[in-house]
Amino acid sequence: MVRNKAVLIVSAVIFSVCMCLYFPFPNNQTIDAREIFMSFPIRNQDGYLPLGIVGSLLFLIALILLIVGMKKYHFRTIVIVMIVYSLLPIFLISIYQETLASGISADSYDGNGTCNFESLKDDVLNGECELVLHNRSNEEISFKLEFLDSYHFEDDLRMESLMNVNGPHMITIGANQKETLQMKEYLELYDVPNHIQSGSSNYINIKLIDGESSRIL
Repeated sequence: MVRNKAVLIVSAVIFSVCMCLYFPFPNNQTIDAREIFMSFPIRNQDGYLPLGIVGSLLFLIALILLIVGMKKYHFRTIVIVMIVYSLLPIFLISIYQETLASGISADSYDGNGTCNFESLKDDVLNGECELVLHNRSNEEISFKLEFLDSYHFEDDLRMESLMNVNGPHMITIGANQKETLQMKEYLELYDVPNHIQSGSSNYINIKLIDGESSRIL
């Protein structure tokens, strides 16, 4: 089944390098990406990202070397490797958070948060966001939570970050607890330029702040 063991070792090393380039911890480095290949952000609001493009090319080279190093089962092997490549960081992060991590480093977020904004009158909105955070450590953690805009709009209209107008949002989550956060705000935006009038969004991005430490999720 193995044609060339040395080529397979080189392929494994390149895959490892690729994973390290944009390992999704402690921050999600693809947060403002508009084009993504595997774990590599190719383009954001400022243009193309050279490191993301290089990482993508290295990933393709690793796949080619994998095929060269195998005698058969090429398609099956590629599918398995891509699945492992996608899931391994999640597995490693989970182990770290449940054993060694403390504070906001032990907090995980599935990315499935939602926000909805309803116009009441000119420059006045009702804002409501819901998200789930999981403290995987054995100690209670407290932090400040900020909402980040997710670049859905080409003209950079403010949306999710409007929830910060009445902030900061101070959050406390018990040890080994999963908390559903439901936040409702009456938002007076008379002095806030370039904001939406109404709308909703999914997969919202957030920032956790604890003193000098912060994480973007």
